[in-house]
Amino acid sequence: MSAAVTQENGLDLAHWMQPMLADIEQALSRWVGVEAPEQLGEAMRYAVLDGGKRLRPLLVLAACEAVGGRRDAALRAACAVELIHAYSLVHDDMPCMDNDVLRRGKPTVHVRFGEAQALLAGDALQALAFELIAPAEGEAAQVPAAMQARLCSLLARAAGARGMAGGQAIDLASVGLQLSEDQLRQMHRLKTGALLQGSVLMGAACGETGDATREALAAYGAALGLAFQVVDDILDVVADSATLGKTAGKDAAADKPTYVSLMGLEGARAYADQLAQEAHAALARCGLADTRALAALADQVIRRSH
Repeated sequence: MSAAVTQENGLDLAHWMQPMLADIEQALSRWVGVEAPEQLGEAMRYAVLDGGKRLRPLLVLAACEAVGGRRDAALRAACAVELIHAYSLVHDDMPCMDNDVLRRGKPTVHVRFGEAQALLAGDALQALAFELIAPAEGEAAQVPAAMQARLCSLLARAAGARGMAGGQAIDLASVGLQLSEDQLRQMHRLKTGALLQGSVLMGAACGETGDATREALAAYGAALGLAFQVVDDILDVVADSATLGKTAGKDAAADKPTYVSLMGLEGARAYADQLAQEAHAALARCGLADTRALAALADQVIRRSH
């Protein structure tokens, strides 16, 4: 995420983010790849450390804070969701998928380590995500077993066939096709939105919430997740590779349906703004005392430049 100072209802977002990001980076460095064989561990750490916006873990921590939840459980959940995101990028960049050579401003994992190590690194990161939220006995005894099970369920659903993996399958099948707005929205609700929404719900699961609050937070996460993809499509057109840290213009080159190709640039921008308003409206009805961090993160998604 950008480090620019954002004031939302008295919240200095950059100041709020600083200790959160420090805890996330320290935990990831402590947990990722340390017990793996040397080359595999190096590939895992290369995929995760020293790059990325960390939006998903920040959403976990912000939602946990909003519900007054357990910070120890939330930090594990935050790192877990970032590992799922990182593994998906490693696999998406491979020649059998998007065949990309640049990610987070550096060569992709398969370019740096070879396809076999990249495949294994992604597999290992996915497994490690679940190890973190359901660790061996004694490693996180303070986190109730029921909470661990709930976090595993939310993460599995967000990442699997009814979430991110399912959306990616639809994306691959849609190359060269004309999709309707509803079809494009459904694809991205799964491919991108499910993990972002899951991040919010995992943070909320680290505390106690009522049904109405969970439903409102789910609506916030859904709107935010879709807004992120709309902005991603816009940036793929208007930004350069150096700014994005990945190959610009690759969606058009691959003849993939996007919000810009469907709505035009200005139409896509207007839709992103509409989704941001929907996210704020959901927060307004969630009944929580302080959702400033979640609100500021939604605005940051709309304003991001990479």
